[in-house]
Amino acid sequence: MAPREIALLEVYRHKTKNDLWLIVNGKVYDVTKFIVNHPGGEEVLLDTAGRDASNPFEDVGHSAEARNILQSLEIGTL
Repeated sequence: MAPREIALLEVYRHKTKNDLWLIVNGKVYDVTKFIVNHPGGEEVLLDTAGRDASNPFEDVGHSAEARNILQSLEIGTL
């Protein structure tokens, strides 16, 4: 199955704690269910909700485990 293509405007519509999508390196992730487990706290995710979070994600230097979790939340490509 080919990845679903998601428009930037659609991602932007998902920017609340109960419906949170973000973009990292051209891929779209639904992190709604992960927000309560995010080690950096929910505010970090809410700050980039509905937008491109590539730079903040890469700047932190996430572990391989964090990248695997993110990959499991992928819902499409931008």
